[in-house]
This record gives sequence, C-alpha cells and structure tokens, in this order.
Amino acid sequence: MLALGGIAAAWAGLLLVFAVTLEPHGDELYFLAAGDRLDWGYADQPPLLPLLAHAADVAAPGSVLVLRLPAVALTACGVFVVGMLARELGGGRKAQVVAAATFAVSPHLAVTGSLLVTPTVDAFMWAVLTLLLVRWVRLRDDRLLLGAGVVVAVALQAKYLVLVFCAAALISALLVGPRDIVRRPRLWAGAGLAFAALLPSALWQAWHGWPQLRMAAVVPAEIDQLGGGRASVVPLLLLTAGVPIGAGMACAGLWALLRSTALRDYRWLGWASAGVVVFFVVSGGRYYYCFGLLPLLWAVAAVRVEDGRPAARWLTGRPAWALSAAVVLVLAVAVQTPAMDRVRALANNSGGWRQVVEPVHHAYQHVAPEQRRTTVVVAEHYWQASVLERLWPGRDRPEVRSPHRGFWYFGPPSEQHDTTLFVGGDPGPLREHFRTVVPVAGDDPHDVRVWLCTGRQQPWSGLWPALRRL
Repeated sequence: MLALGGIAAAWAGLLLVFAVTLEPHGDELYFLAAGDRLDWGYADQPPLLPLLAHAADVAAPGSVLVLRLPAVALTACGVFVVGMLARELGGGRKAQVVAAATFAVSPHLAVTGSLLVTPTVDAFMWAVLTLLLVRWVRLRDDRLLLGAGVVVAVALQAKYLVLVFCAAALISALLVGPRDIVRRPRLWAGAGLAFAALLPSALWQAWHGWPQLRMAAVVPAEIDQLGGGRASVVPLLLLTAGVPIGAGMACAGLWALLRSTALRDYRWLGWASAGVVVFFVVSGGRYYYCFGLLPLLWAVAAVRVEDGRPAARWLTGRPAWALSAAVVLVLAVAVQTPAMDRVRALANNSGGWRQVVEPVHHAYQHVAPEQRRTTVVVAEHYWQASVLERLWPGRDRPEVRSPHRGFWYFGPPSEQHDTTLFVGGDPGPLREHFRTVVPVAGDDPHDVRVWLCTGRQQPWSGLWPALRRL
C-alpha cells in the first residue's frame, strides 16, 4: 500500500497544480449557477454536482481550488481502487502498482481529474462498483451487493449512466453466470435503495417533461457536428486511456476477461463491459461515458503482466511507460500555455472567458443609464450564461438568462426587462419578437457577438417557451 500511496500522492500533487492554474470549466460554472438554484433535479443533471459546487462556494466563495478539491480527492482515491481491484483478482504488489500507474498515466484523467465535472465523479463510482462486484465473486458475501446498491444510489445523483452498466451486468450474469446473483435478497435490497435515491430526480424529470430523455437525441447530433460521429467513440476512448499503456492494457484486460479460463468467474463483467461500449456506440454516447470500465480492465491486464504473460508483458516495458508519461507531461505543460487559451475558447470549453465577458460588459456600460435597470442579458449557450453570471466584473451585473439546456428551466427574465442584450452568433429567434435588433459588439472575430434588442412585442412568459432548445 505504500507504493500505491506514493503514486496517489504524486498524482494528487499534479492534479492540485492543475486545479489552481486552470480557468473554470464551462460545466463547473454552470454547476455554480445551478447550485444557486438548488433543486431535486435539473434538465441535464441529477442534483449532486450543483450541490457540491454550492457547498464549495459557501465555504470559500470564488475559490476554484476549494471547488475542485472533491474531484482531486476522488481521482487520487482512484489509484487505490484500481490497485485493490488488481489485488482482488489475485495480483500481488507488482500487479497493484502496474494497475495504479496505468491509471495515473491516463490523459483523460490528467485533463478531467482536477475538474468538478460529471465524468470525474462517474468514473470513480463505476470503479468502486466493479470493485465490490469482483470482491463478491470471490467471497460471495451478500453485504457487498447491498454496498453496491449504495454506490449506485450515490452514482445516480451525479449521472444516470450507471443504469446502463447495471443492466448490462445483470443481463451478462443471466447469460453466462453467476445466475444465482439474481436470487440474492440483498441485491434487490440494494436495488431498492438505488431506486429510492433516484425517485426525487425522476419525479422532477417527469414533472418537467423528461428533458433528460430528449438529451439522448441531442448528444449524437453534437458528436456528429464535431466530426467522427459514433465511429469515434472507441478510438477516442482508447486514445484518452493512454497510448500505448492505457489503450493496450484495456484491450488486453478485456480479451483476458472474455477468453481466459482462469478468469471464468469474472467473465460476466467482461461481457458487461463490452455491452456498455456497444450500447454507447450504437446510441451515440460520448466516449467518456465508458471510462468507468477501464479500471477493471487495467487491473485484469496488470495481473497478467505480473504472471509473465508475453501478450501483456510487452505493454509495460520502459519505452511504453516513458511514452505514456511523456504524453501526460506534455499535456501538463500545454494546458498552461497562453496558446491553449485560444484553443479552449474556440472549443467553448474552458479558458478564454475574457472574450465572453468583456464585450458584454462593454455593451452593457454603453446602454443608457435609465435603460440599464430594465436590461437583461440573454445568452445563446448555457456556458455563456454561466460565465456571465459568475465572472461578471463589479457589482452592477444585470439579470442573466439563457434559453439553452438546463438554464432555460431557471425561468424567463422578469417582465419589467424590456431591453435585451443577446449574446450569440445569430439573433434570428429574437428578430420576430423585438422591433429592433442591432449588433453592438463582436467586430473582433475572437469575441462573441452582442446584439441590442428593443421593443419587445410580447410577454416573456409567452416568448420563453418558443426560445427553448436543448
């Protein structure tokens, strides 16, 4: 465990450097905005991350480090989880260290492990869930199944995707064994706990017309727009797992789970992993939806390495480790450079927020003083709205709204707001509802465009539903 502790400490140190130097991610700012409006659910999220963001903001207002401490802690603990997975599978010290080191040289975790975003929490919870299931296979202690239900209950507060893994695992167990798992009362007791934890956010979704289900059509369209489409899911998953170590170990681990007679008792988890990947490829999910499967596959491959399997041993030679570590170090340097600010801004992801805030602030200051108190900022994208609400300079921030995604559900502007500053590329949806729509900022191609809209022709309560988009 000392070796795992050393890897975890080094990994946490690197993540803390990222945590204090990287600008807020768009989703982090959105969670802060959502946390100011605590609810049982949101259009695109369960309530956990907005709640964590709100707690961090109350404890240390404006501190990005405090906001990100839960993410850093979970990612560092992931080192121990993957090491324990290797031990449960029969691995000794070497296997545990190899599995933990593979976890630590993953580019995906290097980039997201310090961010309070859903993939960070989701991947950790999946890893803990697979650890409990692997341990149950070895011990047949049904208290572990109850514990798995608790883990699923917590995971469902961050993302609903764990239900896909649970369904795949149950189907695989029925097809290839252990079939007796479905006859264990504590499995269903754990499922009951998970259902009870899911119920509040499910009721919120039902009350608001199931927006999360409509998101299932939005995500594939976004992936197609970025290029690659469904065909990019597996390549991106392997690339961000780490080249060559992470990708090679993942493939070797899955192959061993499906083919090795020594791992026959765990084969159902291999088929469940394959089923999850196929599901997200077919349904058009994002590549990182599958990332929580990798700790198990890495642990399996690490045990094979320790056993001296030639097909696995070549993956962990010094050149492979050097290349994988170099990729992470290059990322560590690259994300700090000024050039990356422009890349992040173009990706509308994180960084480059000055190009969003300054033009809007400048346009607002040029609105006639008597008109400002009835001016609202309406942003085209929910990240833009989050940025403007959380990073506005000074105390004169106007009301900020967005018809996009979860921000739409925060409600329309107040009816006294007759003047609108629209932030976005195309004000087309507003032209038919305002008498005049004129550009007031955005001549610089690197800045967002801002439009002054006056002469609103109908109440916001009637206009807002027409503007909604996911």
